[in-house]
Amino acid sequence: MNDPGGLPTTLAGFEAAYRQALEAGPLAYYSGAAADELTLGENRAAWDRIKLSPRVMIDVSERDPSVEILGRRHSLPLAIAPTAYHRIAHPGGEEETATGAAAADVTYTLSTLATSRPAPVAEAAPDSDRWFQVYVFRDRAVTMDLVAEAEENGFEALMLTVDLPVLGKRDREIEDEFVVGDAGTVPGIQAAGGKGLLSMQDTADLIDPSLTWDDVAELSSGTDLPVLVKGVLRADDAKLAIEHGAAGVVVSNHGGRQLDTVPATAEVLEPIAEAVGDGPTVLVDGGVRRGTDLAKALILGADAALVGRPVLWGLATAGAAGVEAVIGIVEDEFDRALALLGVPRAAALKGQTDLLFDRK
Repeated sequence: MNDPGGLPTTLAGFEAAYRQALEAGPLAYYSGAAADELTLGENRAAWDRIKLSPRVMIDVSERDPSVEILGRRHSLPLAIAPTAYHRIAHPGGEEETATGAAAADVTYTLSTLATSRPAPVAEAAPDSDRWFQVYVFRDRAVTMDLVAEAEENGFEALMLTVDLPVLGKRDREIEDEFVVGDAGTVPGIQAAGGKGLLSMQDTADLIDPSLTWDDVAELSSGTDLPVLVKGVLRADDAKLAIEHGAAGVVVSNHGGRQLDTVPATAEVLEPIAEAVGDGPTVLVDGGVRRGTDLAKALILGADAALVGRPVLWGLATAGAAGVEAVIGIVEDEFDRALALLGVPRAAALKGQTDLLFDRK
């Protein structure tokens, strides 16, 4: 379904438009996952299995969807997840995504594997709220240069991805012979030594597989920015992240793109949130599509959720306007969910598991 201005009015509509806009290779990269893609499917199915138990006869005439994340108020319990190579989806690339995020008043997370460095993104969207996602290259000096550039350009947090010591086997990408393009189009990769046409395996080979918890401590102590550890699926690992200086964790299985048959993030969120307690920030990604998913994430203990693929659908369809529209759809659904759940303040949802039906 489209609005009179031509943009889709549902996420399904944006996904259909994105599939028309992109060629097979980029589609395989953005839409695919590891092996049989079982975890990819489960990420979405797990949110759908959770049933809500709404309260009624509560004054919901005024609603507040804002929450606190990393000590600052955010207009929604939502941020944009880091995804790579945005110029494959749209010629405006990450600058366009950041502009759309700023218009929607949500935080954008720039990937180390972006087709732009932190400084140009900050210049293109100076009013955007920005985090920087960190992959640690074998050449660690390159990583620290990117971190320093993010710090100098107003990025507010670092998100260290820890679930890619090697690349997951992604059959769709292999079958479609997907290549990113020339290394020169990805500044971080070029600086780390990438040359010529890049496959995803070429990119992954530049990332350091020797990371340990000591590296989390080193990064956390070496920056004034809060560090979030992304790629956590176990409560004991979440506690270790906090013990080594992280400000919080992102419960994530990399969109099902790394190790297939790991659990959906919705299934492991609650025990992880319980393990780290009230102080650290807990975010979650993986299959988040609906405003009700945001509500469920907060009920299970998250401070907010990250949305990845739908933002790419919006970017590929209509650039910054598409990104803003995608976020707007989720925002509208979340506002309606607050009203229909009988909980007018988003912050009051956190940990309120009595709002879930058929708990066992």
